[in-house]
Parts: sequence; structure tokens; C-alpha cells
Amino acid sequence: MSDRGRLVLLGGPSCAGKGPLCNALKMLYPEQESKLHKLVMYNSRAPRPGESDGMDYYFRSPEEMRRLNQRDDFILLEVRGDLQGLDTGELFSMLNSGEDVLFEGNPYVPQAIWSLPEMAEVEMLRVFLAPLCRSEIIWLREHSANVRDILVEMMRRKLLRRTQKQKSILSLKDLENIEKRCNSAPLELDLAWQFDWVIPNHDGEDSENWNSFYYPIGDALQAVETLAALLRGETPPYAEKWDKDLWPEK
Repeated sequence: MSDRGRLVLLGGPSCAGKGPLCNALKMLYPEQESKLHKLVMYNSRAPRPGESDGMDYYFRSPEEMRRLNQRDDFILLEVRGDLQGLDTGELFSMLNSGEDVLFEGNPYVPQAIWSLPEMAEVEMLRVFLAPLCRSEIIWLREHSANVRDILVEMMRRKLLRRTQKQKSILSLKDLENIEKRCNSAPLELDLAWQFDWVIPNHDGEDSENWNSFYYPIGDALQAVETLAALLRGETPPYAEKWDKDLWPEK
């Protein structure tokens, strides 16, 4: 048996609830969460309120990110208008030392990671957090609804609520950023079928269900219990597997 650590990849659209989900895992399942070492990405955007350099991201200028991309052990991607980077040397150093590693963020980075030839022998758990469940998508399609437009509007409202919590007054740049992120959501759900599991969750980052009552409730609770079960190697009933043809064609 290899002593190499396991890589857990948690992806999903912006504001789907990935950050609160990881926080809830730490609160409810601290022993499981403590075994996961966070993979810190590089990001060209400015820190949000409450974020800190080296903990949430390595915040660097676009120019510095492009210089880092000249290295063989660095991956650079443009995601939702920002540059995001990954130090693969750091990733493999952690895995080779036997540490279990957690990535939490957009789904394009996991796709880039598992495409690396070196990842062929690494144990991975790939989880997608989706703002719609499988049965909802099927029902909407059967009723000839424009599922993509519904998703965009759903994420627009979530992102607006989240940003209003962070900032009382939204700037034009904030609104432009929200539009980039909500319009990126349908493209990101096109990737969900490539993940091992999909966890449906209506309680995005804007939802009070994560922490307003101390304990998570609603979908937030279902999501964290499902993630904990998947980490234990179980097959929880709330987790879904999506077919390639589930999400509507572009």
C-alpha cells in the first residue's frame, strides 16, 4: 500500500456554499477535518472581507502570477475573470509526505489537477457541490423550462445577497463581478458529471442555515453530513451521480 496521501477535490459554482461547508465540517466533524490539509491557491483578485493572505489564497498581482507560470511546476488558469494558480510542487510534496490534501474552489482547477499524468496513481475523492439536484433538473427539462437561465438568476440572487452582507454598498465593479460569476455557473455545471459525487445544496454562501442557529440546518446540514460520509468511504443516500447528458446542451 502506498504511503502517499489522498486528494479531496471539492468544486462548484461561486456562492454554492463550498466555504461554509468546509467550516461546518470543521465544527461538526473536527477529527475528520483536521486530517485534511488545505491546498492554498494563488489568486489575482483582491481579498474579500475576512480573507487573509496565505490562509485563503496567496493574493498576487496578475504580473507576478504570469511570472510564476514560467515555472514547470505551476498551473495558471483564467477563472471568472481572475487568474488562479496552483503550485503543483507544493501539492505533490504534501501528498508524498502522506498528508491528505483538500482543494476547495471552482471546478476548473480540479479538472486541471486530475489531468496531470502524475495524478494517475494518487487516490482522489472528487465532489461537486451543486445548487440544483438531479430531480429538479429533470423536472424543469420535462416542463420545457430554460434551466440555464433559471440557474443564472438563482446564482445572481445568491451572489447579490452574499456581497451585500460583505459590503453595505455595491460598486459597479461588484455588480460586474457578480454577472461574471452567475453567468459562469451553467458552464461549471457542465463539468459536474466528471466528479465522483454531486452533493445538491440550495443553501449557498448567502444562506442563514449555515450558522445563524449555531448548528447547520436544512440543506446545509444534509450537505455536511454527506461530505463527512463520503470522506469515510460510505455511500450516503443524499449524494448523487450525474450522467453526462443530464445538464442541458449549451
